[in-house]
Amino acid sequence: MASAPFTLMIVPFGALFGVLATAQGMTVTEAMAFSIVVIAGASQFAALQLMQEGAPILIIILTATAVNLRMAMYSVALTPHLGRASLWQRILVSYFLIDQSYVLGAAEFDRRPDWGLAEKLTFYFGVITPICGLWYLATWVGASFGRALPAGWPLDFIVPVSFLAMVSPLLQTRAQRVAAGVSAGGTLLLWWMPYSSGLLVAALAAMIAGAVVETQEERRHAG
Repeated sequence: MASAPFTLMIVPFGALFGVLATAQGMTVTEAMAFSIVVIAGASQFAALQLMQEGAPILIIILTATAVNLRMAMYSVALTPHLGRASLWQRILVSYFLIDQSYVLGAAEFDRRPDWGLAEKLTFYFGVITPICGLWYLATWVGASFGRALPAGWPLDFIVPVSFLAMVSPLLQTRAQRVAAGVSAGGTLLLWWMPYSSGLLVAALAAMIAGAVVETQEERRHAG
């Protein structure tokens, strides 16, 4: 039940990726492989856009990596809860670590300090199974039948709306809000840079800004 709100967003999100992937010349199999191997919607859309623009492969890889840098922070945050799991369990946790699994897992683990490792793993895999299953299915539907959709449908608005809905509740500290503001503002200001490389610059600036603010606040509290 905890994952129910996200399943409503993941279906159009995944279907849109399937539609755009085949529109860029991918086969259904290639689109499915993209979603199964990468399983990171935002970076997949970013990579697709750069592929459409004919960007060099290095730029595509760097941009997708920059978009997914938040996963490293998610991993650090979940380590106190799931870090004692076995190797194969941690491999699965890492594979299924996406925005939704982090948001739901981190919130529930904080609410349930009495849970042991087994309960936390059960909840984590329980909430992510329907989300990822629908992601795969929606990608296949979009890739297989996307050409039947009317060309004028403005489906691309789903991407930013879904991401904002997931990220906004996480911006609880001043450092997080500063980082988000610098990232958004920098991306808009640097729209003119080729191959959307302004995103890389904005992401770096956001991380630096967030780190500076957090360091200042820690010093203030220590003093």
